[in-house]
Amino acid sequence: MARISPLIALPPLAFAGLAAVFLWGLDRSDPTQIPSALIGREAPAVPTETLPGKTLLTPEALRTGKVTVVNFWASWCPPCRAEHPTLTNLAAQGIPVAGVNFKDNATDAQKYLKDEGDPYFALGYDPRGRSALDWGVSAPPETFILDGQGRVLYRFAGPLVGDDLRQRFLPELEKAQRENGQSGS
Repeated sequence: MARISPLIALPPLAFAGLAAVFLWGLDRSDPTQIPSALIGREAPAVPTETLPGKTLLTPEALRTGKVTVVNFWASWCPPCRAEHPTLTNLAAQGIPVAGVNFKDNATDAQKYLKDEGDPYFALGYDPRGRSALDWGVSAPPETFILDGQGRVLYRFAGPLVGDDLRQRFLPELEKAQRENGQSGS
C-alpha cells in the first residue's frame, strides 16, 4: 500500500486560507476604507511648528470639549484642492477644523491659504511627514474626527467631496457631535 505525503494537503489549505481572507474583505461594511489602529485612542502628537503667521496646533487644542476635525493636506495635492470648499464650509458652520500641512513647501502652502482661504483654526507644519506617519496617513488628503477629549473616532482617506462626504463622512461627524452632546452640523 502506497503512503500519501502530508504535503498534498498544502494546496487545499492555502486555498482555504486565501478564500477566508477574501471573504473577510468582502464582508466589511466599507471595503474601500482602510481601518485605523487609532480609533478609540488619544490622537498622536502634532507637529511642533506652524507656518509663519498661523496659530500653532497644540495637543490642548484637540481637547477642548468639542468634536474637532483634523485634516492632513498639501498645496500640491489636487484632491486637497477639491475638498477645500468643504473644509471652509465646515469651519463656517462652527466646526473646529485643524490642519496639518505636510511634505509641502512653506511658501507654497502660505500662498495657497492666502489665495483660497484658511479654514483652519490652528495649523501644524510637517515638512518631512513625520507626524503624518504617527497618524497613519499614507497620502493626502486624510481627515480625522476627534471627540472632545482628543480621542480619534473616525478616519477618512480621500477628499471630502460628493457622495463620500454625504454618505460616509457627515454621518460620522453628526454621530460624534450627538455623542459629545453637541448639535449637528
